[in-house]
Amino acid sequence: MYAVVKTGGKQYRVEQGQTLDVERLGEPGTEISLQPVLLVDGDTVLAAPGQLSGASVTARVVQEVKGPKINGFLYKNKSNNRKRWGHRQTLARIEITDITKG
Repeated sequence: MYAVVKTGGKQYRVEQGQTLDVERLGEPGTEISLQPVLLVDGDTVLAAPGQLSGASVTARVVQEVKGPKINGFLYKNKSNNRKRWGHRQTLARIEITDITKG
């Protein structure tokens, strides 16, 4: 059984026991509930909002991690205008503990 969940503006295909990095959701050790967009159990596919009303995906925040470094450089010709910047997004590593059809 697997589900497609939406969090942080992105969609992820998840299965029970899987770990993945998503945008920050909470402190490590907290239980969170994600609303599935699609749920597949063998030949049964649940995709309509009425079918998914009782379905849920439960996950646990394992730890906070940092994403890859993004380096940027701004340059304007003939004006000696240069600017360097960098960014590392804080992510939450979550473990999918349960998927229920409801």
